[in-house]
Amino acid sequence: MKFNIFLAIIILSIVSSTFGQIINRIDGTEIIVDSLENKIQTLMKSVNVSGVAISVFNENKPIFSKTYGLADVQKNSPLQPSSVMYGASFAKTVFAYIAMQFAQEGVIDLDKPLVEYLDKPLPDYEIEGMERGYQDLKNDKRTKKITARMCLSHTTGFPNWRWFEPGKKLKIKFDPGTRYSYSGEGIYLLQFVIEQVTGKDYETISKERVFIPFGMTNTSQVWQSRFDDNICYGHNEKGEPYELMKRKEANAGGSMSTTLEDFTKFYTALINSKGLTKKSFTEMTSEQIRIKSKRQFGPWAKVDGKDNDNIQLGYGLGVGVFKTPYGSAFFKEGHDEGWGHYSICFPDKKIAIIIMTNNDNGESIFKELLAFTIGDTFTPWQWENYIPYNQKN
Repeated sequence: MKFNIFLAIIILSIVSSTFGQIINRIDGTEIIVDSLENKIQTLMKSVNVSGVAISVFNENKPIFSKTYGLADVQKNSPLQPSSVMYGASFAKTVFAYIAMQFAQEGVIDLDKPLVEYLDKPLPDYEIEGMERGYQDLKNDKRTKKITARMCLSHTTGFPNWRWFEPGKKLKIKFDPGTRYSYSGEGIYLLQFVIEQVTGKDYETISKERVFIPFGMTNTSQVWQSRFDDNICYGHNEKGEPYELMKRKEANAGGSMSTTLEDFTKFYTALINSKGLTKKSFTEMTSEQIRIKSKRQFGPWAKVDGKDNDNIQLGYGLGVGVFKTPYGSAFFKEGHDEGWGHYSICFPDKKIAIIIMTNNDNGESIFKELLAFTIGDTFTPWQWENYIPYNQKN
């Protein structure tokens, strides 16, 4: 009899921990987890999203974290919290966190020209995995202006990646510090300089600063053989898998593989400013430059407008920022073929969310999912090109 009562108590505690669980939204309203799960499954079915991984934070703690759908559609393998996903540009959030630690420790100065940290001119370095290094910039004196702050705020003047440019050459497209233009090249330049200053490779730095301290056992900047047994593939709109890229070189701009489980650990630390002083966290998540472009990428990225003046869209150090009636917010995306991720935090409300998807259709459910889950109707979805599935032509 005693055992049966004990067992009943255990079962009741497990059920009560999920059944009727409440999620607080930024506007003060609430939803129950059951309704969120139904919403996610309905959205996934509506547009054939292969898999969704989501963590929701209240009081800066993950109160709901779960995966839905498939990691591998062809094999019908379920997506799990431990499934290894390509992190895409979520990697930049990790790098920004690390860079801010180095800045607060005085290892780097955010406003010191990066070339002043080097033993020889930037174009003279031969960089493994980079065909021409920085030789294309040999006659451009504007390299002497570029700082860590510019790299983290995407104002270096570099393109996103040189291989998208004519002749695949790297060039400075506008005076550094004058305009926002998303650039993985800028992030990588700062990575390179930090490696020179510390004498350590970026994978080692990531382990020491983030992965080991936060117990992120299935996260790495380079592919690890232990990931092979728990692979998550990116899929196209039809649910067909893309070729898996097992990256061999650490690139702060986007080589990281991670899991929902692991990235939730990191994001919990970040939003609680663990490892960062209040000053560093505030600087990281405060506007460094106002964004006027009508879109983040493509031809409209060169056209300015007032589309996002109402939220004062801008960029901080490694994260985008904007303002709402419920306080400021900071966000970071991740995107590549087969992958669409988004994270956003409302510090004043201590509410945040991570969404990771492994399908080209994934981003088309972001607008509705953000609004339903945490009441975020402010994310600039048009600027992000998160065109809702029910608004596509």
